[in-house]
Order: sequence, then C-alpha cells, then structure tokens
Amino acid sequence: MTKNTKVILAGSSIIVAILILLIAATPGASGTEIPLAQAVANPGQYEDRYINTEGFLVEESIDWRADEIELRFDIEDEDGNVLSVLHERVRPDNFSDGVIVLLGGYIQPDGIFYAETVQTRCPSVYEGEKPDEDYDPSVHQDVGNDD
Repeated sequence: MTKNTKVILAGSSIIVAILILLIAATPGASGTEIPLAQAVANPGQYEDRYINTEGFLVEESIDWRADEIELRFDIEDEDGNVLSVLHERVRPDNFSDGVIVLLGGYIQPDGIFYAETVQTRCPSVYEGEKPDEDYDPSVHQDVGNDD
C-alpha cells in the first residue's frame, strides 16, 4: 500500500467517524419546540421525542429534595394549562415566582415532563425601559456628531 493510499484511508476514516458522531448527537440536541398547551393536550403524541417548551413557574408547586437531587414543579401558560415537571439535576439559581422556565426533555404518556435541561428567564430583564415624559429625542441626535 502506498503512502498516499494510507493517508486517504486514514482521512476518510476520521471524516466518517465525525459524521457518525454528529448524526448521533443531533436528534437529542435539536428537539421540537411546542407550545405548553399542545404538550398538555397530547402527551402521547410526543412520546420518545425530545421537545422544548416553556411556561411560567408555579412557585407553590416547587418540591426540591436536595438529598436526592430531585426537583419537582409545575409550569403554566397564560391559558391556565399546567404541566408537571421532574428534573433530576441541580436546582437553577433564580427559581422563584414570576420566572419563565425553558424546558428541554421528554414528556411521558402519564403527562409528566422529564426535563434534561431547565433554564430560567426573568421577563422584566428583557423589557425595555419606558422613556420619561420629559424625554427629548433631539438630545441624542447630536451624540457622535462632533463636527
């Protein structure tokens, strides 16, 4: 076997291995994003599929068992649809009332969502400040025009 043939075979093997790893990792990472109402109404439809959904945390439903590293809680949407969640990992930092919870995981036919990822987002952080009544836009027009 010549040196060029060995290099081509080794390079091809590496490329094939990388492609196999990418294909194997992609389905769990991408997931299907669905509204909370759809997850609650048809849990069996999403069995064995990685899905992403979000809702508002129901603070009185939080059950954190630190010894078992088990977090149970409910999320709800604006229409009152409620989804029960089980997360067997560390509790997020700002887990309190008024927080939007982003979930990634699997919903079981019994309706419980087994979350692999739980992220929180505070809605007020993403809202822009309203300008004062005395706001004068001409003040900002001259910024950067030091001609």
